[in-house]
Amino acid sequence: MDPLLVRNQVLSALKSIAPEIEPEQLHSDRSLREEVDLDSMDWLRLIEALHRSLGIVIAETDYQQVDTLDKLVAYLMQKGQPSEQAP
Repeated sequence: MDPLLVRNQVLSALKSIAPEIEPEQLHSDRSLREEVDLDSMDWLRLIEALHRSLGIVIAETDYQQVDTLDKLVAYLMQKGQPSEQAP
């Protein structure tokens, strides 16, 4: 997966939930929920939108690990990589 593509998918999903955001003004190392003022329902909509667009499930137990834009993109990149299979 291309990191820029993943980042753009995340920003697109955020924009669909919070159309007033300016993606270029987001701090990628700060909490997305605070940065974009996402409540719990908005957060769930974001997770679902990413699942629909990228086909990657973000487990509820992992939500704390994906609290910033950078962490979310890295998580999606890692989960989107094909797993290596033993010969």
